[in-house]
Amino acid sequence: MSSFVTEVLASSGKLEKDDLACKISKLSRKVEETKEEVTDMINKKYNEFVPSMEAAEELVDQVESVSKDIDLLKSCIENEVQQNLHDAVTEYTKLKQQLEKNTAVICMLRHLQEFDTAMEEYHRALLEKKYMVAAKQHEIARASVDALQTWKDTELPLLRALSSEITIQKENLIYHLGEEWQKLTVWKLPSTKELTSMKHFLTTAVHLNKGGSKADESVPHPLLPSILQALSVQGELHKKIKLFGQVLLKYMLKPLILYPSLVVEVSSQPEQGTVLSLQCEESNSEHPDPNQVYAKVLTVLKTLHKHLFDVSVGEKKVSEILGDLIWEEMSECIIRECLVHSIPVNSIQLAEYSAVIKQTEDFESSLKEMGYIAGDSTDLLKYARNVNCHFASKKCQDVVVAARKLMTSEMHNTVKITPEYKLSVPKLQSLGGGEKERKEVVKKGGHYDWQTLENEKLLGQRTLCLPECRISESVQQLMVLAIQTLSEAVGSSPQCAVQLFYTVRNIFHLFYDVVPTYHKENFLKLPHLAAVQHNNCMFIAHHLLTLGHQFKPHLPLKDGVSYFVDLVPGFRRLGARCFVAQMNVQKAEMLERLSTARNFSNLDDEDNYSVASKAVRQVIHQLRRLGKVWQEVLPVNVYCKAMGTLLNTAISELINKIMILEDISNVDGERLRTLCQTVIEEGPLVFNPLPDENKNKKYQEEVPVYVKKWMTLKELSIVLNASLQEIVDRWAEGKGPLAVEFSSNEMKSLIRALFKNTERRAAALNKIVK
Repeated sequence: MSSFVTEVLASSGKLEKDDLACKISKLSRKVEETKEEVTDMINKKYNEFVPSMEAAEELVDQVESVSKDIDLLKSCIENEVQQNLHDAVTEYTKLKQQLEKNTAVICMLRHLQEFDTAMEEYHRALLEKKYMVAAKQHEIARASVDALQTWKDTELPLLRALSSEITIQKENLIYHLGEEWQKLTVWKLPSTKELTSMKHFLTTAVHLNKGGSKADESVPHPLLPSILQALSVQGELHKKIKLFGQVLLKYMLKPLILYPSLVVEVSSQPEQGTVLSLQCEESNSEHPDPNQVYAKVLTVLKTLHKHLFDVSVGEKKVSEILGDLIWEEMSECIIRECLVHSIPVNSIQLAEYSAVIKQTEDFESSLKEMGYIAGDSTDLLKYARNVNCHFASKKCQDVVVAARKLMTSEMHNTVKITPEYKLSVPKLQSLGGGEKERKEVVKKGGHYDWQTLENEKLLGQRTLCLPECRISESVQQLMVLAIQTLSEAVGSSPQCAVQLFYTVRNIFHLFYDVVPTYHKENFLKLPHLAAVQHNNCMFIAHHLLTLGHQFKPHLPLKDGVSYFVDLVPGFRRLGARCFVAQMNVQKAEMLERLSTARNFSNLDDEDNYSVASKAVRQVIHQLRRLGKVWQEVLPVNVYCKAMGTLLNTAISELINKIMILEDISNVDGERLRTLCQTVIEEGPLVFNPLPDENKNKKYQEEVPVYVKKWMTLKELSIVLNASLQEIVDRWAEGKGPLAVEFSSNEMKSLIRALFKNTERRAAALNKIVK
């Protein structure tokens, strides 16, 4: 009967369902028991620290057995569900959910198993100094813990214990790797923090140990790659290399670049491995030579590559990591401390600079072979190859510095300029292949042979020659500097030539701005310097007229460039403005002295006469003293115009003071005439532009040419001592010498002041008409 019922139930599928449900129920209880046992074991091992290795192994077997049963049931359920999908959806859904829950628990147990296994392997590898294996196993264990953290049902105390264990073991691994790294590179650094001289670096040394002690040589895998790779896995390699690179730069590479006398020595010591130490050698070089610097740096980096950094970590070599960290700063130091000072100072040295470029290329090639830098062109090589630009920049900078030094130097030291004076200009070769050379390129002084110009027209020997005068020695040197710089530009590359040309223009602009400001007070206080500055500006303007014409055929400048001619008016104005300012100072002093003469009135009083006479003589003395200062400094024509202008100012003031007097007694008239005669007699003596007295007589006789009021003073002197008839006769109905110098109103006013009101005076006044 039972067998018949069984067959009927089996045919209907109900028996198998019931049997399956029973099995799943039993399996669920078994899973829960296994879960509790595993959890208890893990808690005891990592939370309560109770050894349970054997129990764990049994649990592993039990977990695997349950996992197999689950797989069989899962397969059976899926088949049954597919056959009876429409009949048992709800029931099978519950069974599947239960199965998924059990599967999740099994997955969690597998993570716990992986964690435990990885930690066992980690501890074993750490003891055997298999750091790379230990690092990988630690990563596996960490991944298992991360996976467990995603489960909501994970018991928190267990998870905290596992996370804590992972963190502790990571720090433990990093500590051991740090200890091994310190054994690989042992630094001996200077004791002082102030590294101000080469001697402070002589104690610097680094000891390189390739793989630990001799006992480590029996290890199948080299210790060095294992340490570096483990550091990379733990994310610590970049930090270690960065710190190492900073120390390497500060205490070894930069000192080797900076100090020519400092060299690196490589030695091998039995217990310490390879040692890099800094030593001192005698050197007379002020700045390091590029080839020597490259050799010293390569010695250090090759040794490090051989003993330490020739290890691949992932897709990069350790040497590449170090290069990325130190190359930029090291190349900047080489440029700043070495290549900048190796830039040539003239065209001859520029032609020889190709050797330095080749040395730089070889240096970078060696670094690329070792992996320190990538294959692209670097700033170091670009700097070396761009030598023409740097040469021009350095040359321009040196020229500007030298020019500024000349501009701010003392101007008292002067040199004499004669019409025969000529600046020396070297013979120039034209850059244009088809252009004919000048028949006579400048020999001396920036002047062509004016009798052999292109148009073949004869000119005077002194055409465009400077008049005799004195200029500052510094300005002469400044002009020589400008010509030398332009001559240097002729033999340079087009870019360099253009840059040097505009530098010369800039130094003239600099003179225009700097000198008047820097020497401003001296120009106002010292008449001598004001005259010298006037001559300096005229000297520069003179040479700027022809300087462009001399160098134009030899410079690669575009058409339409003004060269230097456009600067000429500005320099002429600058010189004139400086001298006019000094003239105004002298005029003010003269007028101040004449203002003490009490308006030249009441000269019958001895005190008044004494004061007036003193004022006039002080003015004459001032002019004569000024003449001695300007003698031989100013050109003759400028000297005479300047002295004539100042004397004319004094005479005009004297005449104006006399003309406004309303009453002039006989005594006053006589004494006024005496004062006028003093000026007439001694005034011409201020015209002494030349040392030779005989030659000065010519200029003293030509006083009326330079002093507009000279004849007016003479006529006034005559009137002060003349009778009414003599005055009328010199007026000559408006045609006489008196009428030339005075207006009728001025003459009438003077007659009224000199003579009493009589019929004769009235008659004379009637005749003073034009």
